[in-house]
Amino acid sequence: MTTLPLSDLLVLDLSHILSGPFATMTLGDFGARVIKIEPPGGDATRRWGPPFLGQDAAYFYAINRNKESVQIDLKDPQGQAFFERLVARADVLVENFRPGTLAKLGWPFERLHQVNPRLILCSISGFGQTGPRHLDPGFDQIAQGMSGLMSVTGSPDGEPARAGFSVGDLSAAMWALVGILVALRHRDRTGEGQWVDVSLLDSLISFQTFQAQNYFATGQDPRPNGSAHPNLVPYQAFRCADGYLNIAVGNDGLWQAFCQALGLEHLADHPDYRTNPDRVAHKTALLQLIGERLSQETVASAWDKLRAKGVPAGPIYPISQVFHDPQVQARGLLFSMEHPEVGPVKQLNTPVRLSATPSTPRTPPPRLGEHTQAVQAEVFAARSPK
Repeated sequence: MTTLPLSDLLVLDLSHILSGPFATMTLGDFGARVIKIEPPGGDATRRWGPPFLGQDAAYFYAINRNKESVQIDLKDPQGQAFFERLVARADVLVENFRPGTLAKLGWPFERLHQVNPRLILCSISGFGQTGPRHLDPGFDQIAQGMSGLMSVTGSPDGEPARAGFSVGDLSAAMWALVGILVALRHRDRTGEGQWVDVSLLDSLISFQTFQAQNYFATGQDPRPNGSAHPNLVPYQAFRCADGYLNIAVGNDGLWQAFCQALGLEHLADHPDYRTNPDRVAHKTALLQLIGERLSQETVASAWDKLRAKGVPAGPIYPISQVFHDPQVQARGLLFSMEHPEVGPVKQLNTPVRLSATPSTPRTPPPRLGEHTQAVQAEVFAARSPK
Protein backbone atom coordinates (compact mmCIF):
# COMPACT_ATOMS: atom_id res chain seq x y z
CA MET A 1 0.00 0.00 0.00
CA THR A 2 1.31 3.47 -0.91
CA THR A 3 2.37 5.56 2.07
CA LEU A 4 0.42 8.81 2.05
CA PRO A 5 2.58 11.97 1.91
CA LEU A 6 1.54 13.35 5.31
CA SER A 7 1.38 10.04 7.20
CA ASP A 8 4.27 11.05 9.47
CA LEU A 9 2.41 14.09 10.83
CA LEU A 10 0.34 14.41 13.99
CA VAL A 11 -2.15 17.29 13.80
CA LEU A 12 -4.07 18.61 16.79
CA ASP A 13 -7.35 20.15 15.71
CA LEU A 14 -8.63 22.63 18.28
CA SER A 15 -10.79 24.33 15.66
CA HIS A 16 -14.55 24.37 15.22
CA ILE A 17 -17.27 25.40 12.75
CA LEU A 18 -15.82 25.40 9.17
CA SER A 19 -12.45 26.97 8.30
CA GLY A 20 -10.19 25.02 10.66
CA PRO A 21 -12.03 21.69 10.36
CA PHE A 22 -11.93 21.86 6.56
CA ALA A 23 -8.17 22.48 6.62
CA THR A 24 -7.47 19.67 9.08
CA MET A 25 -9.75 17.25 7.20
CA THR A 26 -7.71 17.91 4.06
CA LEU A 27 -4.48 17.18 5.95
CA GLY A 28 -6.12 13.96 7.14
CA ASP A 29 -7.15 13.02 3.62
CA PHE A 30 -3.47 13.04 2.66
CA GLY A 31 -2.47 10.84 5.55
CA ALA A 32 -1.95 13.04 8.62
CA ARG A 33 -3.19 11.68 11.90
CA VAL A 34 -5.69 14.30 13.08
CA ILE A 35 -6.84 14.37 16.69
CA LYS A 36 -9.87 16.61 17.03
CA ILE A 37 -9.85 18.10 20.53
CA GLU A 38 -13.41 18.94 21.56
CA PRO A 39 -14.69 20.70 24.69
CA PRO A 40 -17.15 18.84 26.94
CA GLY A 41 -20.11 19.94 24.77
CA GLY A 42 -18.37 19.08 21.51
CA ASP A 43 -17.94 21.09 18.30
CA ALA A 44 -20.94 23.40 17.95
CA THR A 45 -21.63 22.14 14.43
CA ARG A 46 -22.67 18.78 15.87
CA ARG A 47 -25.88 20.65 16.72
CA TRP A 48 -26.18 22.77 13.55
CA GLY A 49 -29.24 20.99 12.22
CA PRO A 50 -31.59 19.85 10.93
CA PRO A 51 -30.81 17.86 8.94
CA PHE A 52 -29.20 15.31 11.23
CA LEU A 53 -27.44 12.02 10.57
CA GLY A 54 -27.92 10.05 13.75
CA GLN A 55 -26.95 12.21 16.73
CA ASP A 56 -24.97 14.81 14.78
CA ALA A 57 -25.87 17.44 12.20
CA ALA A 58 -25.12 16.80 8.53
CA TYR A 59 -22.95 19.96 8.67
CA PHE A 60 -20.52 18.23 11.03
CA TYR A 61 -20.21 15.24 8.72
CA ALA A 62 -19.11 17.47 5.83
CA ILE A 63 -15.75 18.46 7.34
CA ASN A 64 -14.63 15.96 9.98
CA ARG A 65 -13.71 12.62 8.39
CA ASN A 66 -10.30 11.05 8.99
CA LYS A 67 -10.19 12.38 12.55
CA GLU A 68 -10.15 11.00 16.08
CA SER A 69 -12.35 12.78 18.63
CA VAL A 70 -10.90 13.46 22.07
CA GLN A 71 -12.75 15.45 24.72
CA ILE A 72 -10.58 17.71 26.85
CA ASP A 73 -11.59 20.45 29.27
CA LEU A 74 -8.72 22.92 28.97
CA LYS A 75 -9.92 24.70 32.12
CA ASP A 76 -9.30 21.58 34.17
CA PRO A 77 -5.80 20.66 35.48
CA GLN A 78 -6.12 17.08 34.24
CA GLY A 79 -7.20 18.34 30.85
CA GLN A 80 -4.21 20.68 30.78
CA ALA A 81 -1.83 17.80 31.53
CA PHE A 82 -3.41 15.67 28.79
CA PHE A 83 -3.18 18.55 26.33
CA GLU A 84 0.48 19.20 27.19
CA ARG A 85 1.33 15.58 26.42
CA LEU A 86 -0.34 15.93 23.03
CA VAL A 87 1.41 19.21 22.26
CA ALA A 88 4.79 17.66 23.03
CA ARG A 89 4.16 14.98 20.40
CA ALA A 90 2.41 17.05 17.72
CA ASP A 91 3.65 18.54 14.48
CA VAL A 92 0.79 20.98 13.84
CA LEU A 93 -1.86 22.64 16.02
CA VAL A 94 -4.79 24.36 14.30
CA GLU A 95 -7.16 26.68 16.18
CA ASN A 96 -9.72 29.29 15.19
CA PHE A 97 -10.64 30.94 18.47
CA ARG A 98 -10.86 34.69 18.76
CA PRO A 99 -7.30 36.06 19.12
CA GLY A 100 -6.04 35.79 22.70
CA THR A 101 -8.37 32.94 23.68
CA LEU A 102 -5.71 30.25 23.51
CA ALA A 103 -3.42 32.39 25.66
CA LYS A 104 -6.21 32.87 28.21
CA LEU A 105 -6.52 29.11 28.38
CA GLY A 106 -2.86 29.05 29.38
CA TRP A 107 -1.35 28.27 25.99
CA PRO A 108 0.21 31.31 24.28
CA PHE A 109 2.50 30.56 21.37
CA GLU A 110 5.54 31.08 23.61
CA ARG A 111 4.50 28.25 25.93
CA LEU A 112 3.59 25.95 23.04
CA HIS A 113 7.00 26.65 21.51
CA GLN A 114 8.71 25.96 24.81
CA VAL A 115 6.98 22.60 25.16
CA ASN A 116 7.64 21.70 21.51
CA PRO A 117 9.99 23.94 19.51
CA ARG A 118 9.10 22.02 16.31
CA LEU A 119 5.38 22.68 16.62
CA ILE A 120 3.62 24.72 13.94
CA LEU A 121 0.69 26.69 15.34
CA CYS A 122 -1.87 27.80 12.75
CA SER A 123 -4.38 30.38 13.99
CA ILE A 124 -7.40 31.25 11.83
CA SER A 125 -9.51 34.23 12.84
CA GLY A 126 -11.82 36.83 11.39
CA PHE A 127 -9.27 39.66 11.26
CA GLY A 128 -5.90 38.13 12.16
CA GLN A 129 -3.70 38.40 15.26
CA THR A 130 -2.82 42.10 14.76
CA GLY A 131 -4.51 45.37 13.84
CA PRO A 132 -7.16 47.57 15.47
CA ARG A 133 -10.00 45.08 14.79
CA HIS A 134 -8.17 41.87 15.66
CA LEU A 135 -10.31 41.24 18.75
CA ASP A 136 -13.62 41.79 16.92
CA PRO A 137 -15.70 38.66 16.35
CA GLY A 138 -15.36 37.68 12.71
CA PHE A 139 -17.63 35.38 10.74
CA ASP A 140 -17.84 34.55 7.04
CA GLN A 141 -20.76 36.95 6.49
CA ILE A 142 -18.76 39.87 7.92
CA ALA A 143 -15.67 39.04 5.86
CA GLN A 144 -17.70 38.81 2.66
CA GLY A 145 -18.97 42.32 3.24
CA MET A 146 -15.73 43.96 4.38
CA SER A 147 -13.62 42.32 1.66
CA GLY A 148 -15.68 43.94 -1.11
CA LEU A 149 -17.07 40.59 -2.26
CA MET A 150 -20.68 41.54 -1.57
CA SER A 151 -20.25 44.82 -3.44
CA VAL A 152 -19.52 42.93 -6.68
CA THR A 153 -21.97 40.05 -6.17
CA GLY A 154 -25.62 39.95 -7.22
CA SER A 155 -27.69 41.91 -9.70
CA PRO A 156 -26.78 45.52 -10.59
CA ASP A 157 -29.99 46.94 -9.11
CA GLY A 158 -30.43 44.50 -6.24
CA GLU A 159 -29.49 44.43 -2.59
CA PRO A 160 -25.98 43.32 -1.54
CA ALA A 161 -25.69 39.56 -1.98
CA ARG A 162 -23.40 37.03 -0.31
CA ALA A 163 -21.88 34.11 -2.15
CA GLY A 164 -24.02 31.00 -1.95
CA PHE A 165 -21.61 29.21 0.39
CA SER A 166 -19.03 30.27 2.96
CA VAL A 167 -16.18 31.35 0.71
CA GLY A 168 -14.59 33.44 3.47
CA ASP A 169 -14.18 30.43 5.73
CA LEU A 170 -13.07 28.19 2.89
CA SER A 171 -10.58 30.68 1.43
CA ALA A 172 -9.04 30.98 4.89
CA ALA A 173 -8.87 27.19 5.08
CA MET A 174 -7.00 27.11 1.77
CA TRP A 175 -4.48 29.75 2.86
CA ALA A 176 -4.09 27.95 6.20
CA LEU A 177 -3.14 24.79 4.31
CA VAL A 178 -0.62 26.74 2.23
CA GLY A 179 0.85 28.31 5.37
CA ILE A 180 1.09 24.99 7.20
CA LEU A 181 2.80 23.24 4.30
CA VAL A 182 5.25 26.12 3.81
CA ALA A 183 6.02 26.11 7.55
CA LEU A 184 6.60 22.35 7.42
CA ARG A 185 9.04 22.84 4.54
CA HIS A 186 10.87 25.47 6.59
CA ARG A 187 10.97 23.08 9.53
CA ASP A 188 12.43 20.37 7.31
CA ARG A 189 15.37 22.68 6.68
CA THR A 190 15.81 24.25 10.12
CA GLY A 191 14.02 22.06 12.67
CA GLU A 192 12.14 25.17 13.75
CA GLY A 193 8.39 25.57 14.27
CA GLN A 194 6.52 28.85 13.83
CA TRP A 195 3.16 30.61 14.07
CA VAL A 196 0.95 30.80 10.96
CA ASP A 197 -1.57 33.68 11.14
CA VAL A 198 -4.51 33.55 8.68
CA SER A 199 -7.64 35.70 8.62
CA LEU A 200 -10.92 35.44 6.74
CA LEU A 201 -10.75 39.09 5.72
CA ASP A 202 -7.19 38.88 4.39
CA SER A 203 -7.98 35.68 2.52
CA LEU A 204 -11.03 37.06 0.73
CA ILE A 205 -9.30 40.33 -0.16
CA SER A 206 -6.45 38.34 -1.73
CA PHE A 207 -9.02 36.69 -4.02
CA GLN A 208 -10.21 40.03 -5.39
CA THR A 209 -7.28 39.91 -7.88
CA PHE A 210 -8.52 41.52 -11.13
CA GLN A 211 -11.39 43.38 -9.44
CA ALA A 212 -8.91 45.14 -7.18
CA GLN A 213 -6.53 45.74 -10.07
CA ASN A 214 -9.36 47.24 -12.13
CA TYR A 215 -9.99 49.67 -9.28
CA PHE A 216 -6.28 50.53 -9.00
CA ALA A 217 -6.22 51.27 -12.74
CA THR A 218 -9.38 53.40 -12.90
CA GLY A 219 -10.16 54.67 -9.40
CA GLN A 220 -13.72 53.44 -9.92
CA ASP A 221 -15.45 50.90 -7.72
CA PRO A 222 -16.38 47.69 -9.56
CA ARG A 223 -20.11 47.06 -9.61
CA PRO A 224 -22.13 43.84 -9.42
CA ASN A 225 -22.88 42.38 -12.83
CA GLY A 226 -25.19 39.49 -12.04
CA SER A 227 -23.69 36.49 -13.83
CA ALA A 228 -21.60 38.65 -16.19
CA HIS A 229 -17.85 39.30 -16.22
CA PRO A 230 -16.78 42.96 -16.01
CA ASN A 231 -13.99 42.59 -18.59
CA LEU A 232 -15.33 40.06 -21.11
CA VAL A 233 -18.39 39.90 -23.42
CA PRO A 234 -20.20 37.56 -23.91
CA TYR A 235 -19.26 35.88 -20.66
CA GLN A 236 -22.38 35.19 -18.56
CA ALA A 237 -25.59 33.19 -18.23
CA PHE A 238 -28.17 33.47 -21.01
CA ARG A 239 -31.81 32.46 -20.91
CA CYS A 240 -32.67 29.72 -23.37
CA ALA A 241 -36.14 28.36 -24.15
CA ASP A 242 -36.10 25.98 -21.16
CA GLY A 243 -33.51 27.36 -18.74
CA TYR A 244 -30.15 29.10 -18.44
CA LEU A 245 -26.82 28.36 -20.12
CA ASN A 246 -23.45 29.77 -19.08
CA ILE A 247 -21.25 30.89 -22.00
CA ALA A 248 -17.64 32.04 -21.65
CA VAL A 249 -16.16 33.72 -24.72
CA GLY A 250 -12.72 34.45 -23.34
CA ASN A 251 -10.94 35.65 -26.51
CA ASP A 252 -11.56 36.82 -30.06
CA GLY A 253 -10.96 33.38 -31.55
CA LEU A 254 -13.75 31.99 -29.38
CA TRP A 255 -15.94 34.87 -30.51
CA GLN A 256 -15.57 33.74 -34.10
CA ALA A 257 -16.40 30.16 -33.12
CA PHE A 258 -19.36 31.33 -31.03
CA CYS A 259 -20.86 33.20 -33.99
CA GLN A 260 -20.39 30.18 -36.26
CA ALA A 261 -22.02 27.83 -33.75
CA LEU A 262 -25.18 29.91 -33.44
CA GLY A 263 -25.50 31.18 -37.00
CA LEU A 264 -24.44 34.72 -36.09
CA GLU A 265 -21.68 35.05 -38.68
CA HIS A 266 -22.91 38.54 -39.57
CA LEU A 267 -21.81 39.67 -36.10
CA ALA A 268 -18.37 38.05 -36.13
CA ASP A 269 -16.55 40.83 -37.98
CA HIS A 270 -18.98 43.66 -37.30
CA PRO A 271 -16.87 46.71 -36.33
CA ASP A 272 -18.80 47.07 -33.07
CA TYR A 273 -18.08 43.48 -32.00
CA ARG A 274 -14.88 42.27 -33.69
CA THR A 275 -12.64 42.54 -30.61
CA ASN A 276 -13.37 42.16 -26.92
CA PRO A 277 -12.92 45.91 -26.18
CA ASP A 278 -15.45 46.56 -28.98
CA ARG A 279 -17.88 44.08 -27.47
CA VAL A 280 -17.50 45.54 -23.97
CA ALA A 281 -18.13 49.05 -25.34
CA HIS A 282 -21.31 47.93 -27.16
CA LYS A 283 -22.41 45.17 -24.82
CA THR A 284 -26.01 46.32 -24.27
CA ALA A 285 -26.94 46.01 -27.94
CA LEU A 286 -24.88 42.85 -28.42
CA LEU A 287 -26.32 41.03 -25.41
CA GLN A 288 -29.82 41.75 -26.66
CA LEU A 289 -29.02 40.20 -30.05
CA ILE A 290 -27.45 37.14 -28.43
CA GLY A 291 -30.35 36.82 -26.01
CA GLU A 292 -32.86 36.83 -28.84
CA ARG A 293 -30.96 34.10 -30.67
CA LEU A 294 -30.57 31.85 -27.63
CA SER A 295 -34.25 32.18 -26.70
CA GLN A 296 -34.90 30.02 -29.77
CA GLU A 297 -32.70 27.19 -28.45
CA THR A 298 -33.05 24.72 -25.60
CA VAL A 299 -30.16 24.54 -23.14
CA ALA A 300 -29.18 21.13 -24.53
CA SER A 301 -29.24 22.18 -28.18
CA ALA A 302 -27.28 25.40 -27.62
CA TRP A 303 -24.75 23.58 -25.44
CA ASP A 304 -24.24 20.91 -28.10
CA LYS A 305 -23.71 23.48 -30.85
CA LEU A 306 -21.22 25.47 -28.77
CA ARG A 307 -19.29 22.40 -27.62
CA ALA A 308 -18.99 21.26 -31.22
CA LYS A 309 -17.12 24.50 -31.98
CA GLY A 310 -14.99 24.38 -28.83
CA VAL A 311 -16.79 27.27 -27.09
CA PRO A 312 -16.82 26.98 -23.26
CA ALA A 313 -20.43 26.55 -22.11
CA GLY A 314 -22.39 24.66 -19.51
CA PRO A 315 -25.74 24.47 -17.74
CA ILE A 316 -26.49 25.92 -14.31
CA TYR A 317 -27.20 22.91 -12.13
CA PRO A 318 -29.04 22.75 -8.83
CA ILE A 319 -27.13 20.65 -6.30
CA SER A 320 -29.44 17.71 -7.03
CA GLN A 321 -28.16 17.53 -10.62
CA VAL A 322 -24.46 18.20 -10.03
CA PHE A 323 -23.64 14.60 -9.14
CA HIS A 324 -25.48 13.14 -12.15
CA ASP A 325 -23.12 14.85 -14.58
CA PRO A 326 -20.87 12.19 -16.17
CA GLN A 327 -17.78 14.41 -15.77
CA VAL A 328 -18.38 14.77 -12.04
CA GLN A 329 -18.95 11.03 -11.76
CA ALA A 330 -15.78 10.26 -13.72
CA ARG A 331 -13.72 12.43 -11.37
CA GLY A 332 -14.98 10.60 -8.28
CA LEU A 333 -16.09 13.72 -6.42
CA LEU A 334 -18.85 11.84 -4.62
CA PHE A 335 -18.18 8.73 -2.55
CA SER A 336 -19.74 6.91 0.37
CA MET A 337 -18.30 5.97 3.76
CA GLU A 338 -19.73 3.47 6.23
CA HIS A 339 -20.55 4.99 9.62
CA PRO A 340 -21.09 2.59 12.55
CA GLU A 341 -24.27 4.36 13.69
CA VAL A 342 -25.94 5.70 10.54
CA GLY A 343 -24.66 3.37 7.80
CA PRO A 344 -23.52 4.70 4.40
CA VAL A 345 -22.77 8.43 4.41
CA LYS A 346 -22.18 10.34 1.18
CA GLN A 347 -19.16 12.67 1.16
CA LEU A 348 -17.43 15.12 -1.17
CA ASN A 349 -13.98 13.93 -2.16
CA THR A 350 -10.77 15.96 -2.05
CA PRO A 351 -10.42 17.65 -5.48
CA VAL A 352 -6.61 17.41 -5.72
CA ARG A 353 -5.44 14.47 -7.85
CA LEU A 354 -1.92 13.17 -7.18
CA SER A 355 -0.63 10.46 -9.51
CA ALA A 356 1.51 8.66 -6.91
CA THR A 357 -0.11 9.51 -3.56
CA PRO A 358 -3.83 10.21 -4.00
CA SER A 359 -5.88 11.25 -1.00
CA THR A 360 -7.55 8.47 0.95
CA PRO A 361 -10.77 8.90 2.92
CA ARG A 362 -10.19 6.25 5.61
CA THR A 363 -12.52 6.81 8.56
CA PRO A 364 -15.94 8.49 8.93
CA PRO A 365 -16.51 11.56 11.12
CA PRO A 366 -16.00 10.47 14.75
CA ARG A 367 -18.57 10.27 17.50
CA LEU A 368 -18.03 12.80 20.28
CA GLY A 369 -15.16 11.67 22.49
CA GLU A 370 -14.93 8.34 20.69
CA HIS A 371 -11.14 8.13 21.01
CA THR A 372 -10.55 9.90 24.34
CA GLN A 373 -9.58 6.86 26.39
CA ALA A 374 -7.39 5.27 23.73
CA VAL A 375 -5.43 8.46 23.04
CA GLN A 376 -5.10 9.24 26.74
CA ALA A 377 -3.68 5.79 27.40
CA GLU A 378 -1.30 6.18 24.47
CA VAL A 379 0.21 9.54 25.44
CA PHE A 380 0.52 8.81 29.16
CA ALA A 381 2.07 5.43 28.51
CA ALA A 382 4.72 6.97 26.26
CA ARG A 383 8.00 7.74 27.99
CA SER A 384 8.87 10.71 25.76
CA PRO A 385 7.50 12.66 22.81
CA LYS A 386 8.07 11.26 19.35
